[in-house]
Amino acid sequence: VEGEAERRWAGAQPQAGDPTLPAGAGALADHVEAPSALARRLAQIAVVETDDGSIALAAGQRLVTLEGRLRRWDGFVATGLGSAAAERLIRVNRLAEIEQALPEHADAVSTAQTAMDRAVETMRAAAAAGEAARKAETEAAAAIRQAERDEDAAAVAIERLELRRTGIVERMTQAEGDVADAQGGLKGAEQVVGALPDAEATDAVVGDLRIRAEAAQRALAEIRAEAATHARAISADKQRAETAAKEKAAWRTRAADAARRHADMGRRIEEAEGEGERLAEAPARIAADLASAESEAEGATAAAEAELAAEREAEARLREVDSRLAQVTEALSIAREARAGAVARAENQEARRIELARTAGERFECPPPLLPNKLGFDEATLQDVAAESATLDRLTAERERIGPVNLVAERELAELEEQATASQSEREELGLAINRLRGSIGSLNREGRARLLAAFEAVNGHFRSLFTTLFDGGQAHLELIESDDPLEAGLEILAQPPGKRLATLTLLSGGEQALTAVALIFALFLTNPAPICVLDEVDAPLDDANIERFCDLLDRMTQETDTRYLIVTHNAVTMSRMHRLFGVTMIERGVSRLVSVDLGGAERLLAAE
Repeated sequence: VEGEAERRWAGAQPQAGDPTLPAGAGALADHVEAPSALARRLAQIAVVETDDGSIALAAGQRLVTLEGRLRRWDGFVATGLGSAAAERLIRVNRLAEIEQALPEHADAVSTAQTAMDRAVETMRAAAAAGEAARKAETEAAAAIRQAERDEDAAAVAIERLELRRTGIVERMTQAEGDVADAQGGLKGAEQVVGALPDAEATDAVVGDLRIRAEAAQRALAEIRAEAATHARAISADKQRAETAAKEKAAWRTRAADAARRHADMGRRIEEAEGEGERLAEAPARIAADLASAESEAEGATAAAEAELAAEREAEARLREVDSRLAQVTEALSIAREARAGAVARAENQEARRIELARTAGERFECPPPLLPNKLGFDEATLQDVAAESATLDRLTAERERIGPVNLVAERELAELEEQATASQSEREELGLAINRLRGSIGSLNREGRARLLAAFEAVNGHFRSLFTTLFDGGQAHLELIESDDPLEAGLEILAQPPGKRLATLTLLSGGEQALTAVALIFALFLTNPAPICVLDEVDAPLDDANIERFCDLLDRMTQETDTRYLIVTHNAVTMSRMHRLFGVTMIERGVSRLVSVDLGGAERLLAAE
């Protein structure tokens, strides 16, 4: 930077005393364009084709090759991208080469672009044809599936109609029997009604008795209230008397403890005064004992120091003896180990020699000393023992790998071929069985889907109607979720009570959830009635208005179906709407008794009276 900046080039023009560049080298200033402030610097940079290190440079000079190698006068060398000037020259040369080759490559790019455009058009046409084929295949598959579903639905509808026809016939037969029974019961009831006393007189007597019972109950309630008040007052007085007695006993105990502590304090004061008199002469006696103990301690200290010095000398001699003993013991241990190793090796070699002699005798039927003469070879021709042993081990291993001759190989081959043929036939049979099983599974799945969808639609229809009846409005329905296949889908209950938004069952209140669940249960019973239905505390989360709706729906269900409903409840409204009540009473302690009340018969009796 030139000018007055804090960092700038100044006095950078070439001087007469500047050193000259080496012979055969050109200045970098002749090849680049740069500000005048860099003229002196560029004039001292030599440019050569190659540099083998033999060209001498003056102080401050640099040498740059065409490959980008930089060498300074002080011995610093940089290759590759180490020099900015060399890198700039490489880029200039590369740019010139690129400009020369650009027209040829531009023609190649144009030709390639034209070919690519044609290939893209061909690919687009093929993709469009493939998409049309896939669309046609999808439509055909959808049509086939729809036809299969229609066929399954028609078969299910036929079967359902047949079942309904059979059920209607059975109900007609049962209805005729019920009509005959009802006519007989009606005649009996007319006879019973004719034999009953006057209803007005019975009503007057019952009203008088009811008024007397109510008056007696009110009087009994007042007496019980007064008795409870007196009992509470007596209990409070008893508690206050017990509290006062406890406080009185506590104060007596405290007074006795205070008297005992006062006597103890007096005795302690007398003992302290006697102890003070005895300790008045103790300081003089303690001082004499202390002087005697100090003199004895000085003598014992001198004796202990002498004994300690003698003990240190003895310990030093003992450590020296222990060191020499350890050295001797170590040397003896090494010698014993060496002797034991030599004995073991000798025994091993002897055992190996005996084993080799036994093996040679068994294999060649000749003792080892006579074996060379029997086999006819000269010991002078033997090679190194290790090489011969390695050759023997290799040949033995090869013979063992070959193994013995299998005399039953042909029979084993025939057995294996027979087993392979049997396995192939079994495999084919299994394949046929699997295909038949898959076909059966597909048929069962289709029938199951059809039946499930039919049952789902029936339950959903009953559920919509019952929900609207229970809530006096609103709407609800069932949905299959998480899968398009009904056999794998889940079930979601969506309900919208009057004045609220459509939501899942979990977002409703406790009473709304209970009513919705009741509607779903009764929808299932309407779709597939059962002989008995047990409802356990289903009315617990309901208020009085919803309980009335529940009981109305229960009456409707008893009229539309032949199901017997058993309800476990503690609600008085629900119990009042039942036909018969069953309960457990305990007249005597520990003795339970089952009782039942026929509410329908009681109502008929009251109506007759």
